[in-house]
Amino acid sequence: MRETPRPQGTAGDAGPELPQRRPGRAFAHTTGASGSGTPHRSDGRSPQTPRGVRQTGPTGRPGTTPPVPGRPALLLSLALSLLALFALTTWQVAADGPLRGLDERTGRAVVGHGPARLTEFLADLGNMQIALPVLGCAIAWALVRGARREPLLAALTMGAVPLLVVPLKVWVARPGPLTDATGHFPSGHAATAAVAYGAAALLVAPYVRRSWSWVMPAAAVLLTTATGIGLVLRGYHWPLDVLGSWFLCGPLLLPLGLSCRSRRRSSSRTPRC
Repeated sequence: MRETPRPQGTAGDAGPELPQRRPGRAFAHTTGASGSGTPHRSDGRSPQTPRGVRQTGPTGRPGTTPPVPGRPALLLSLALSLLALFALTTWQVAADGPLRGLDERTGRAVVGHGPARLTEFLADLGNMQIALPVLGCAIAWALVRGARREPLLAALTMGAVPLLVVPLKVWVARPGPLTDATGHFPSGHAATAAVAYGAAALLVAPYVRRSWSWVMPAAAVLLTTATGIGLVLRGYHWPLDVLGSWFLCGPLLLPLGLSCRSRRRSSSRTPRC
């Protein structure tokens, strides 16, 4: 059987021309070897990054490379900033710096203001008899819901408060606004309130409807702030005593906060019947 002779092209024939570069278009794609029409890069790499390999951003959408820092990185930066503020506050109080003088003038100006019963009640929110039962109820609730690591972290965080606060009180030996007795920096009542109410809010938040999840941290901040105001207005502590405790306790709550955030994300991905 004869084969159909192939036409031989010459220089004068008007045959197919070589592809020309077009402005604004890439020249690195050719048709696949199988003839399927799927474009391939001239260097052998895939024309697109596979979806499973793409880095995702904090919201779960495909992100950039390198990945954009997420919320854990922001929380770590916040914790380091609080530790730096605590170091600055401690140095000013211990070294009798200008910040301590401003703090004592402010404390003397506001002490005794406000209704006595109300300010006393606010200061009592930092007592262990009130704050610890609140944290205990939150720990029990988390245990009933199946959490194990988070309740343990909350208990360890609360136990770390006296281990850190008591030696600092002895070392700084700062007298109070209305007494010459030392041991007022940092405030133990302010630290107890910050950790107890903050940890309780973190433990309960993963099990609250997402639309109401802001209520728990807002309540913790409100109770902690109210305790600090009561302590200053009643003359139990200077303002920097309270602020120093808040600066110290913020980083203490970071591991618990990251663990509770991970639990909320895993529970949100679990399909519900």
